[in-house]
Amino acid sequence: MAATDFKDYYSLLGVSKNASPEEIKQAFRKLARKYHPDVNPNNKQAEARFKEVNEAYEVLSDPDKRKKYDQFGQYWKQVGEGFPGGGAAGVDMSGFDFSQYGSFDDFINELLGRFGSGATPRSGRQSYSYSTASSRAGGFSGGFNDFGFQDVGAGAAQDTEATITLTFSEAFAGVQKRFSLGNETIDVRIPAGAKPGTRLRVRGKGQINPMTQQRGDLYLKVELQPHSFFQIEGDNLVCEVPITPDEATLGAAIDVPTPDGNVNVKLPAGVRSGQTLRLRGKGWPLAKGGRGDQLVKVAIAPPKELSQQEREYYEKIRAIRTYNPRSHLQQIKL
Repeated sequence: MAATDFKDYYSLLGVSKNASPEEIKQAFRKLARKYHPDVNPNNKQAEARFKEVNEAYEVLSDPDKRKKYDQFGQYWKQVGEGFPGGGAAGVDMSGFDFSQYGSFDDFINELLGRFGSGATPRSGRQSYSYSTASSRAGGFSGGFNDFGFQDVGAGAAQDTEATITLTFSEAFAGVQKRFSLGNETIDVRIPAGAKPGTRLRVRGKGQINPMTQQRGDLYLKVELQPHSFFQIEGDNLVCEVPITPDEATLGAAIDVPTPDGNVNVKLPAGVRSGQTLRLRGKGWPLAKGGRGDQLVKVAIAPPKELSQQEREYYEKIRAIRTYNPRSHLQQIKL
């Protein structure tokens, strides 16, 4: 990207470089309304301006992207995608005037000439060859064959991320997994209470940075296999339990499965379908200790088949029933 192609995102939004996230958001909304294609039909200039405003907001509203943009200017995106060393650790970038470079290659060559491994600062530009690549590792065993690996970044050391799929039982109680990573065999202890999206860090098991020879970390992102009965909502376990119409009407004591085994739960008379009962301390393990709750959603399940006697009794109940759950609908009007 030539220096003349540089887009000043702050100027595009009409805010200062010290603008707060809220000021950036307000400026974006004002300009987005002004240049929106629905407000300016068939106006190519407004459409182009609208795209620029969106592009600027996408970068400046993201703390990570904004930081790179502020540091590297017009080359922020290239740096984020493949700059050797990630821009970063131990390198003081304050001395660079990024506007002087006509291309990203010139910028990298100058940078490597000044801060490259074993290099000393030079007054002129020294050409270096460089390349970037994302790597994938395979060959996993012990239940980890479905791991998908990718580089998280190319910093001082290269971190690697993978997805690990656990059963509800493994995640609830904790489990130790053994798998092969290249020529290494790694034992990883998954603590009790891992939830979908949990990221576990295994130090020093990532990729080796060819520039620094430092090894990054391995991050395992947890996914759970679906369970036939339980679901996770926050720190709580959620389940649905069917009950019969007579149990809903008269109340009853029913057995409900929990991670600790069945517990007897008392249904109040007149419980409604969709109503939730809370079993305290029967939910998911908490990181700070203890357990969340188990939420039992009640679903009234009428029988699909009736015996002759059951049908007769239901018909008698219908004939003498005084309760009308739809009586309040009589007055409903538009």
